[in-house]
Amino acid sequence: MSLTFGCNYARFDVFLITSYRRYQYLRLQIMLKLNFTTMKKTTVLCLNTLAGLLFIFLTSYTQVRETPVKVTGIRSPKGKIILNVFKDNESYNNEQPYKKLTFDKKALNNGTLTVMVGLESGTYGITLIDDENENGKIDKNLIRMPKEGFGFSNFFMEKLKKPTFDDFKVDLKATAKVDIKVKYM
Repeated sequence: MSLTFGCNYARFDVFLITSYRRYQYLRLQIMLKLNFTTMKKTTVLCLNTLAGLLFIFLTSYTQVRETPVKVTGIRSPKGKIILNVFKDNESYNNEQPYKKLTFDKKALNNGTLTVMVGLESGTYGITLIDDENENGKIDKNLIRMPKEGFGFSNFFMEKLKKPTFDDFKVDLKATAKVDIKVKYM
């Protein structure tokens, strides 16, 4: 058996021509694929943009529903009821309410008052102040105990410890009404 290191030029030429044709064919396929990919990317981009705009439009329209808040245990028809609505524990601890609502006690009946509160569906914590002297805040005595009535949504404070947000938060998707029992010290 003998090995030849010579080259068959005719075969090499055929190989080059075939390779060049394959190169052109592959180049054409790649260009077509890139064009198709570009068209595909453009279509996907347009669809994503359309979906994003639709999402923004639909989420910007949130339904506000009127939720009845029943307040019981009010001792005096004087003053106003202040409801502070909190969205999370941080805003509650910093005493920065999402909404602050004030109501007259004109519809007070045997220590009970029902008011309608317009809120979007979600989880909230509602605190109440029976502001008898209408100064817009809860008054405290020398040892920092409240002089005026206070309460929390669906939670009656039995201890002297300030409740956490989780103690009195309500889910307005699941709950049709909110009850607050006023406590006086």
